[in-house]
Amino acid sequence: MHTDRLYAGMALKRLRQTQGLTQTAMARALTISPSYLNLLEKNQRPLTARLMLQLAERFGFSPQQLLEENPGGGVDSLASKLATGAFADLDIDRDMIADWMVGAPQLVEAFSRAFEGGVAATGGQDLASGHIALDLVRAEIERRQNHYPDIDAQAEILADSLRAANNDIFAALSARLREKHQIMIRVLPEDILPEYLHRFDMHARQLQLAEMLTQESRTFRAAYLVAQLEFRDEIELLAQSAKFGDDAAEKLYRRHLFSYFAAAIVMPYGRFLRACDQTGYNIVVLQRRFGASFEQVAHRLTTLQRVGQRGLPFFMIKVDRAGQFSKRYSGASGTALTQSTGSCPLWQIHYGFSASGNIRSQLVETEDGTRWLTLARIVGGQSVYGLGRADQAAEHVIGLGVRADFIEQLTPGYTRNIQPEKATPIGTGCRSCIRDDCRQRAEPQSLQRLHIDEQSALRIPFASWNIQ
Repeated sequence: MHTDRLYAGMALKRLRQTQGLTQTAMARALTISPSYLNLLEKNQRPLTARLMLQLAERFGFSPQQLLEENPGGGVDSLASKLATGAFADLDIDRDMIADWMVGAPQLVEAFSRAFEGGVAATGGQDLASGHIALDLVRAEIERRQNHYPDIDAQAEILADSLRAANNDIFAALSARLREKHQIMIRVLPEDILPEYLHRFDMHARQLQLAEMLTQESRTFRAAYLVAQLEFRDEIELLAQSAKFGDDAAEKLYRRHLFSYFAAAIVMPYGRFLRACDQTGYNIVVLQRRFGASFEQVAHRLTTLQRVGQRGLPFFMIKVDRAGQFSKRYSGASGTALTQSTGSCPLWQIHYGFSASGNIRSQLVETEDGTRWLTLARIVGGQSVYGLGRADQAAEHVIGLGVRADFIEQLTPGYTRNIQPEKATPIGTGCRSCIRDDCRQRAEPQSLQRLHIDEQSALRIPFASWNIQ
């Protein structure tokens, strides 16, 4: 029988390892015996209230974080996976999931990795296929809630020193590359740099940027190169700690970490969070204040989980006209909207393509009854090469979402037309959606069998399909 006791052995062990402590040293810090700590790490003893308080005081770790660090990403993450079509008929509740996590944490983690595209998805083949690498990296980012406190701390120190020399961050980054690394930034015309948006020429000691790159992108590329040159060892340790066992996944993850570092230089944690609080998370103002793009700001909003200095738990997606997600960051939101491969046509994020660059807001309600305020805006749409090229300009919509509980902390411009009693019911794609009253349904639920009434037709598509 499941109880409310908290077993968090794997999270406790991971915390100890990231702090570089032996069991004896951590036991001493917690004033318990090494043998008792060993039992805790093996999930043979629950955490007591006194230990949770000590973990919070000494290591900044909260009980909620410990739950989220459990195998498979925690109860919420596993519940969302087990609610999909393949398992929907099994009636697996949260108590059963919690018991499973306590009794067989390694099996839980194995299931989660397989679900995310690991061993089961490869069929025993080489893990180097692109979509498998992407799934592995996404799972690791989700496990960490897209928050890397050590990167934020180091980037913040660097950002402060850069701005002390020059408040223009691009000029400060350019000077640092020039003076510390003997690297020049060159902006080149399209006929000189025809196939690249940016390129680092190590032999010429040049960061070469295409002339059609926006100023925000130029700044980001300069920050990215500084991170590569000065913090490679720290990033390498983080990348190796993920233990992907796959070279492509490790390289993708390393790129994500360098990008995170670059964004943290441009939008240092403390200054950025204060600006969020002051402006009600007004993205347009944040763009101007930090010289960042809409997408860069949106991504940064998913990372604000510093202990004692947390921002709102946003999630972010990047979607194309076909409804395909090329970026999905749940952050600390716990939403299932980023975990599905399908999307709901009732979600107005898809209407962002016709919103002419304006931010479109919508109050939605997911199948579990949770309400979310979501924001959507188109990005791209102009070829970086101008009118003389035949290549198709890429268009995407960036979507952001936060629980409706936090609406009062947002700028009124995002909520002016929101009516709390009129939340739009949406799902995670027709095959996994359990709503049986949706006129927009394009497919029946998975695991439903067809029962056709040849004499009549109901108003709701596939309403004559019943779960067997």
